[in-house]
Amino acid sequence: MIRAMLAMLALLLAVPEAMARPADDPRAAVEAAMADSAEGWNSGDIDRFLAVYSDDPATSFTGKIVTRGKEEIRNRYMVTYARQFGHMAAAVPTRLSFRIEDFRMLGPDHALLIAQWTLENIETDKPDTGMTSLVFRKEAGGWKIIADHSS
Repeated sequence: MIRAMLAMLALLLAVPEAMARPADDPRAAVEAAMADSAEGWNSGDIDRFLAVYSDDPATSFTGKIVTRGKEEIRNRYMVTYARQFGHMAAAVPTRLSFRIEDFRMLGPDHALLIAQWTLENIETDKPDTGMTSLVFRKEAGGWKIIADHSS
């Protein structure tokens, strides 16, 4: 009986410690990385927005064409969304948000996130929406996107 009570006490003491480490929860870590990326977009900070992407040269973004490498992905965003990142005098502010549709682990170090993205034009209140499928890999710097398919 005492042994069972000690085991129960040890379990109860371990639960709060496990709950205090959300970084160990892949879904929570990926969602936090996506939220920080959106905040980067919303503040016009492209480097913060792109921090969620892996530096691996094979990292890809697929839209109408396939773009490989973080620097090329950055260039694509700078051209396509120049006004968001302050490269035109008459910037049209937009606000990016994500609604998670699905999350699943593909292995111990890989995950798939499917989400709806919304890009709201703050001046007109007209949203543009689409879907994104993101493959994440756990790296030394956290969970990073290695494949992005957005439409």
